[in-house]
Amino acid sequence: MDLYREVILDHYKHPRNFGKLHDASATAQAYNATCGDRIIMEVKVNTKGKIEDIRFSGVGCAISQASASMLTEKVKHKSLDSVMKISSRDIMKMLGTTLTPSRIKCATLPLEVLQKAVIAIRPLK
Repeated sequence: MDLYREVILDHYKHPRNFGKLHDASATAQAYNATCGDRIIMEVKVNTKGKIEDIRFSGVGCAISQASASMLTEKVKHKSLDSVMKISSRDIMKMLGTTLTPSRIKCATLPLEVLQKAVIAIRPLK
């Protein structure tokens, strides 16, 4: 097993920032009908427009859950603008392994949900 798979499994088995955030500035969710993944992101933003806290919940495969865990770690204390600049390519680099096309949707679902939450806070210009 390569190092990247071990990291993915660690985030899947021990997700970071998993749970509910009761004082969230925004909440968003999405569902991947292909494989049944469901991700909910709750984001709290401070007065400077930075992510003060973030939590995710939901169910899904190891890839979607690990991606959500890694993404929440990556964006904590980042600006909303920087979150909107994250691409699916960035997610693939973060995961560090090659995925099949159907698994790419699993990996990018958390980003889709996070960006929906950011748009709810700060609509696109």
